[in-house]
Amino acid sequence: MPGSDHIAELRKDYRKKRRAIEQRLAEFRAVYDQGDHAIFEELCFCILTAGSSARMGMRTIAALRDILLTGTEKDLQARAGEHRVRFWRLRPSYIYRTREHLKEACGLKLRELLDSFLDPQERRDFFAKNKAIKGLGYKESSHFLRNIGFRGYAILDKHIVNSLREMGVISKSLKPNTRKGYLNIEKKLAAFAGEIGIDMDHLDLLLWSRKTGEILK
Repeated sequence: MPGSDHIAELRKDYRKKRRAIEQRLAEFRAVYDQGDHAIFEELCFCILTAGSSARMGMRTIAALRDILLTGTEKDLQARAGEHRVRFWRLRPSYIYRTREHLKEACGLKLRELLDSFLDPQERRDFFAKNKAIKGLGYKESSHFLRNIGFRGYAILDKHIVNSLREMGVISKSLKPNTRKGYLNIEKKLAAFAGEIGIDMDHLDLLLWSRKTGEILK
């Protein structure tokens, strides 16, 4: 556990950023309320963000937005290539394959699909473990669910994990690259959030902002 001075500084920073964090979380929930197409776009954003950055994902989504639902695999790849997107062959292929699978599985009725899960872990497992949904592990599945308004999922990217290690919340040996490891770190983050009186969803964004200087999605 970090010392009292460190926790006091964290709480001070949270007081400054709380309104912006709450606004961002409200924006995430608004995506869900916009319906299936907006939810699918957010899924695509998270596929594109894996191994890249939020800003790159946003830029790529802007380039592909008008053909996400209708473009062929080659259409998506060509558009991404024109915009010099990282992984321009692979990630558009993931989007195409995932879209076609979800069309067959649920007719792309994503709100109906998401609401069918009563257990939060089963909801995330569906995206993280489903081999027909390409490009998502536990981090990006959590990212996707958080970005459409579901609460209680930690986005354990390098910034969050490094922050937790630096503060002594987790050991250096603990890594989020398996389901067991991911859930273990998430549990420790949730416990730490409870101890310092900051909601875990807020703390996740707070720690990320302290590393990057931004409160992005």
